[in-house]
Amino acid sequence: MNKPIPPCCVPSKSRAAVLQISRDASAARVRVNSGSPADMVELPGGTFLMGTDYPLGFPADGEGPIREVRIDPFLIDRYPVTNRAFARFVDATGYRTEAETFGWSFVFEGDLPETAEAALSEDRVPSADWWRRIWGADWRSPEGPGSAINDRQDRPVVHVSWNDATAYATWAGKRLPTEAEWEYTARGGLVQRLYPWGDDLTPGGIHLCNIWQGEFPHFNSAEDGFTNTCPVDAFAANGYDVFSITGNTWEWCADWFHPTFHELATRLNPTGPLEGGSRVVRGGSYLCHESYCNRYRVGARSSNTPDSATTNTSFRCARDI
Repeated sequence: MNKPIPPCCVPSKSRAAVLQISRDASAARVRVNSGSPADMVELPGGTFLMGTDYPLGFPADGEGPIREVRIDPFLIDRYPVTNRAFARFVDATGYRTEAETFGWSFVFEGDLPETAEAALSEDRVPSADWWRRIWGADWRSPEGPGSAINDRQDRPVVHVSWNDATAYATWAGKRLPTEAEWEYTARGGLVQRLYPWGDDLTPGGIHLCNIWQGEFPHFNSAEDGFTNTCPVDAFAANGYDVFSITGNTWEWCADWFHPTFHELATRLNPTGPLEGGSRVVRGGSYLCHESYCNRYRVGARSSNTPDSATTNTSFRCARDI
């Protein structure tokens, strides 16, 4: 397999072109600072080491190279956006999510009632058959008709697309965090650690995030206390007093996804490529397991199309100072 060419070996004209594009995009980024700072954490920014060379990671995702990135001070939500908060947005605006418009969304098979199994065999996703296309699944009905969020008000809202998340952020006078801001936040002040708290996933045998235990996708032992999403404050905050940034739900970032663009791009307030087919998601979810997707590491990354919605994807907002 050919490895990506390191920046020092890229022809200078190609590197200069990418650098100029990314510098221009960074300089032209929209500053958003009208939203309420309530329940947000003000972070000082500065230089940090972004990315990872973790040997058990996913090179095709573009996790590396490790690089010095500098970002301006900013504010970020202490918690992911909850069902309660999203309901206020919908009540105020009448907004309909893309899942509601499409009439269906993707639900993890293990979250469905057993009575649904026989009727849903044709709705499996071929490349990942634990996902089902469920008609009537949306943010209010996470597992489809008959399910509800009455007892999930403090859990992250799910079945929201990138477009939905952006609509909420705009209404709130905020924006989605850049990928660099998200990783800076997730690291919590630690340098090149795997998780927001260090390199040991369960220090002293204590679970510090909501991910899968057991054998995916058939058996979840729920040693961390949860088989589905959990309240946003169920586990301790990281060093920046930010909660639920690892596991529980994936979080949308502002950037278009590309596996190598960042290798050549600006290191000052990077904003990602100008275009693409999918947007960055970060943090992993309650469905992540080391056997197939250990992307709950703070240096890991993935992506999804902007109109996609699933039972394990949410978001939090950021704001300029």
